[in-house]
Amino acid sequence: MGEVSMHFGGQCKMKCSEKGSGVSNHTRKGLKAKVLCSVFSEDYEKEKCKILDPRGEVISHWSKIFLVACLVSLFVDPLFLYMPTLSAELCVRNGMTLKVILTIIRSVADVFYVIQIFVRFHTAYIAPSSRVLGRGELIIEPSKIALRYLRGGFWIDLIAALPIPQVLTWVIIPELSGAIVTAKRNAMWYITLIQYIPRVILIYPLSSYIVNATGIIKETAWSGAAYNLVLYLLASHVSGAWFYFQVVGRQEACWRSACSLEQPNCQNEYFDCVKVDDPVRVNWFKSTNVSNLCVPSSNFYEYGIYAYTATEGVITTAFVNKYFYCLWWGIQTLSSVGQNLATSTYVGEILFTIIVSTHGLVLFALLIGNMQKYLQSTTRRVEEWRIKRTDTEQWMHHRHLPLNLRKSVRQYDHFKWLATRGVDEEAILKGLPPDLRRQIKRHLCLSLVRRVPLFNDMDETTVDAICERLKPTLCTKSMFIVREGDPVTQMLFIIGGRLESYTTNGGRSGFFNSCRIGPSDFCGEELLTWALNPVPDVVLPLSTRTVKSITEVEAFALVAEDLKFVASQFRKLHSKQLRHTFRFYSHQWRTWAACFIQAAWRRHRKLKKTAGHRAGDQNQGPPKDSFWSRYAETLIRRMGVSNSGRLNFSTVVSSLQKPLEPDFD
Repeated sequence: MGEVSMHFGGQCKMKCSEKGSGVSNHTRKGLKAKVLCSVFSEDYEKEKCKILDPRGEVISHWSKIFLVACLVSLFVDPLFLYMPTLSAELCVRNGMTLKVILTIIRSVADVFYVIQIFVRFHTAYIAPSSRVLGRGELIIEPSKIALRYLRGGFWIDLIAALPIPQVLTWVIIPELSGAIVTAKRNAMWYITLIQYIPRVILIYPLSSYIVNATGIIKETAWSGAAYNLVLYLLASHVSGAWFYFQVVGRQEACWRSACSLEQPNCQNEYFDCVKVDDPVRVNWFKSTNVSNLCVPSSNFYEYGIYAYTATEGVITTAFVNKYFYCLWWGIQTLSSVGQNLATSTYVGEILFTIIVSTHGLVLFALLIGNMQKYLQSTTRRVEEWRIKRTDTEQWMHHRHLPLNLRKSVRQYDHFKWLATRGVDEEAILKGLPPDLRRQIKRHLCLSLVRRVPLFNDMDETTVDAICERLKPTLCTKSMFIVREGDPVTQMLFIIGGRLESYTTNGGRSGFFNSCRIGPSDFCGEELLTWALNPVPDVVLPLSTRTVKSITEVEAFALVAEDLKFVASQFRKLHSKQLRHTFRFYSHQWRTWAACFIQAAWRRHRKLKKTAGHRAGDQNQGPPKDSFWSRYAETLIRRMGVSNSGRLNFSTVVSSLQKPLEPDFD
């Protein structure tokens, strides 16, 4: 017999079987609607949907890129405070070169924030109620995604994406008049206050997402210390920038105080370098005593913590020099919690010192607290996992396992860790009272069990019995669930992932039948027939097919002992409806039906050909519009089973035995 190969689509479904399957249209439409609104991340098909998978590679790569853009933005924003520079002509100017560079970098970073908003509107999210097995269920309906985002972090993302520094620096501030220097200082204050805080807030959920997506391996003590060190350096960077800005503001305040003594010859507008070439200002500059009064050694004005910086002339040096000096000041101040600062009576200076000191104290407490948390919780769990992994590696090395088997063991161990986070769910449930355990099982499994058509029409009692005994099962890629000819020990109900099911009909030469099964399908139905057998049999049935995982698979399993109990619940159902559902979703029955149809068609073709030869032997040419099918059917009725020289229909289909009928009655 030649090679036979039947493919029934993505989930082994035949259109010809739907009509006689007994599965209601309402059930199929309900399942279809549910799939359209939500899918599991393993079954997400990008070519059919424009919604992005939050667990996919696209979002993972984009999150890393966006995190880098956020860090660049957090580093660039405080640099705007270094733009004011004091000139020897007693005026404040903004460095044009630094202004252009910062504007370009900031504008590029803002583009990433805008893209992030677009991505968030097109990224599915995991339904909280579905986080019961593996990675959970994705909500892919655009309206729900948009509504959830608008209620959540949209406004923070929008504020963070606004180009406020560029607008103020290039549009608003140049148009100001009057006390321009003071307006510039206040504007830069509000720029940092309004936008920097939302951008810092975005870092925490983004970094947490990357840690969760890459697995628990990243949550180590050294990575936690490195993360807190980055926060510490970032806080020093921000503190140093604010310190420099306050130094410029203190020097300007001293100029204005000295200017008030020279009224009306001195005007506050003279301290803006825009007026440096004004003839009136030039005459005033030649005769003023402001430069002699506004030095820390003159005791004319209290410089407080800014005295040393003003004396050394840091505010008039190049950008690189003053940046690293202020960065060192920030690190030193945070490390000493502000103990090295001697403040004046100026309220703004005191508040700044309090903020910096409190910030340093909080960062120190966070560092100690996070290290303690990592050492007591995460490190303990990671160390347990690493010890187990080391033992496994040593055992595999001792037993000289081949490399492919070692790789499969590592993949399964890693997949199980990502899916369960190292938590033994069965051990937790066993420690609970039976009633509470039953309620939890029902809450976790009910919606998933209803996705399986075989259980969709069952009563609540039967579903409770099934939920109570279902056990979650995880399979990695290319893992054999069961092999043809091996005893079937469990019945598997697929929740997520794809598997390949094939048979060679007991190793018969030239025969091969394969199909793919996925969510809402099941395998191991031989065990159901065995469990429903009224005559007890201790020998487990043999599998007629080989089932192999194509992707990572999440499923529920019913072992033989539990299936015996559940089988007693099946008898309470309407046997006709359940029989149709079982046949429709069983790949055994589909294979047998396909072979039966093929054999019947070949028999029909052969009898039709025989009828044509008979007509030719009798020298009776067929009519022009004769129907050979009708003649062949007449010949079939005349031919008996006793005609040994003819094709026996039963021998054609005997090569593939009809599956046993479960006793649902």
